[in-house]
Amino acid sequence: MTKTDFIAIVGRPNVGKSTLLNSILGEKVAIVSSKPQTTRNKITGIYTKGENQFVFLDTPGIHTPKNSLGEYMVTTAEGTYKDADAVILVVDIGKEISRVEENVIAYLKKSGTPAILALNKLDLYQREQLAKAIEKYAALHSFEAFVPICAKNHKNVDELLDECVPFLEESPWFFPEDMITDQPERQIAAEIIREKILRTLNKEVPHGTAVVIEEFKDENTLIRIRAEIFCEKTSHKGIIVGKGGESLKLIGTYAREELEKLFGTKVYLNLWVKVKENWRESARTVENFGYRKDNE
Repeated sequence: MTKTDFIAIVGRPNVGKSTLLNSILGEKVAIVSSKPQTTRNKITGIYTKGENQFVFLDTPGIHTPKNSLGEYMVTTAEGTYKDADAVILVVDIGKEISRVEENVIAYLKKSGTPAILALNKLDLYQREQLAKAIEKYAALHSFEAFVPICAKNHKNVDELLDECVPFLEESPWFFPEDMITDQPERQIAAEIIREKILRTLNKEVPHGTAVVIEEFKDENTLIRIRAEIFCEKTSHKGIIVGKGGESLKLIGTYAREELEKLFGTKVYLNLWVKVKENWRESARTVENFGYRKDNE
């Protein structure tokens, strides 16, 4: 008898939610960087083993929004975990409990949704710090399990999966056995390009960028992609392009290499940079760039 369920992965920015999802799947479906608020959309990751199919929902980090994009991200995250059958709350062992965790726990108490606490970044802290963190969270809520993990190194991730098995219910699977994500190829390409911007550039510029795929043509032995990178200021455009176009070339090279590995074929990548001033402040522009609430 097949079993399945939808399990939301939630938490504040930069606690390792996307790294955890990638570690569970053994493949990269969610972009990661050291910068907070990297994930903007809900990302579905599907892990099938034996009769069990786990449908994990990676969410944007919950934070206090400062613009329309932030409001979209928080709405997406909260809507996702409130619709899920179970929740994995990911926390950084060394960080104090914030309003984010308190609000999630308040919802768990009210709804009765089963949840696991994943205490991440185990490699950075001492055993005493871990014990103190578990004690604090245990005083707030009766989680189904407390699992210390290091998502980056896959430490205890299999144990976390084992703890998720009781959440599954008898049901036909929602996805084919060999499927690991339901993201369209265009969205994956846009996110990989954005990740390379995050990793190549510094400071606030990457957070003010959006990537829109204008053309995606699969010609069997070659995929042609034309992407437009939008930034908020003319000065930001100069930084993204770089002296003599060097920064943009570097972003393009890194993105093309990963896309070719992902798609298993040659990729011709054509990148353009455009200015759309303060686009994150405009709800309409945020929607036009693909961040729509009806995509939740």
